[in-house]
Amino acid sequence: MTILATTMACAFLVVLSSVGFGIQKTITDMTMSQQIVTKVSVMGKEGDKPIKKADLEKYDHVRSVVERTQVYEPNKATLGNRTNESSNLIFTNMNDELKANMELEKGRVAKSENEIVVGYDFAKRLLTKKESEEYNKKIEEAKGNPEDIKEPKGYTKDILNKTIELSVSKTDPKTGDVTKTKTYDFKIVGITKKPSQDWMEDSNIFISDQFKKDFSEFLDFKGGNVETNIGVFADKFENVEQLTNDLTDDGYYVTSVTTELEGANTFFMVFKIGLIFVGCIAVIISAIGIFNTMTMAVTERTQEIGIMKAIGASPSIIRRMFLMESAYIGILGCVIGIIISYGVSYLVNLAVPMILAATSGSDAGDLNYTFSYIPASLVIIAVVICGGVAVISGMNPARKATKTNVLTALRREL
Repeated sequence: MTILATTMACAFLVVLSSVGFGIQKTITDMTMSQQIVTKVSVMGKEGDKPIKKADLEKYDHVRSVVERTQVYEPNKATLGNRTNESSNLIFTNMNDELKANMELEKGRVAKSENEIVVGYDFAKRLLTKKESEEYNKKIEEAKGNPEDIKEPKGYTKDILNKTIELSVSKTDPKTGDVTKTKTYDFKIVGITKKPSQDWMEDSNIFISDQFKKDFSEFLDFKGGNVETNIGVFADKFENVEQLTNDLTDDGYYVTSVTTELEGANTFFMVFKIGLIFVGCIAVIISAIGIFNTMTMAVTERTQEIGIMKAIGASPSIIRRMFLMESAYIGILGCVIGIIISYGVSYLVNLAVPMILAATSGSDAGDLNYTFSYIPASLVIIAVVICGGVAVISGMNPARKATKTNVLTALRREL
């Protein structure tokens, strides 16, 4: 019964703490999956000083520096009778993208100025006029619930190596009216990798920066119609934190996976300590049972203790025997409790998404969350706490056993 109490206490400690570890793992995995883990985004420099690409390339562990310029002007990509008016135009150096290991679903990085790379969802946004009108009509009729509308499939054939006609318009910054339009022909040679999350969409058009001058003369890149983003890519993930710190020390305003996770890790550290503390209360309650059991064991074995002392057993040996028995109760209960915890953790991760999906009306497969996670560190913490508490609970009964009077113990009747 004492082992059972210890088992329940350990299982409560591990399962309760696993919630904190599970939520932290979910947030960490989501953060890591939504961006390239080796990327350090440079957003500015102290004193509004200009950022030079050559200066960033001089830092240690830098694999590539990618400068992307996004254009916020109306554009329309046409393929046959289908058009896409929801893409973003991004100018970038394709050689730098190649060094940064631009992730592609198929194809390759553009090598000439008339070649482009498009987002994974670009083809899905190529709609006929009829499809576009029907879809917009359904959105208007939905009255604020567009998520219930099934989107058109768009262009379902392989778009790789197809040539599209890209029309870009210049608008008046005051009125927003289109003042002039220019058309280009581009060949699609690459398609970016599918976004990590189902709700994310990538319909960007990546154009070689060799066209940047032509576009800038036509669109007059000034004010809010363009935005430049600079990304510094480390040679490997282990060096991202060091690179981030070096750039920060030199006055750059940067953000990376390490900076985003730093605050979250601090919060979850405190959160997990709180959960472990609450779980420890149950372990301490079980320690009362261990203390009671060991005290009764010493009382019932008084004569055996007297015989052991009479034949020469030292007090340290007697103390060690009872402490080992106390530790045995704690460790055995802990092992069984951990096994039960893994089973409960599995059921929680299986059942909770189904419950949430049933209440929210969504698909359980869309909830890729970890609600309970038991790492090796939590197992070690549980073993140390349960084993330590068990040994401490047996110390007083063990000390009592060593002080047993030999003659009194031998005279005791069974």
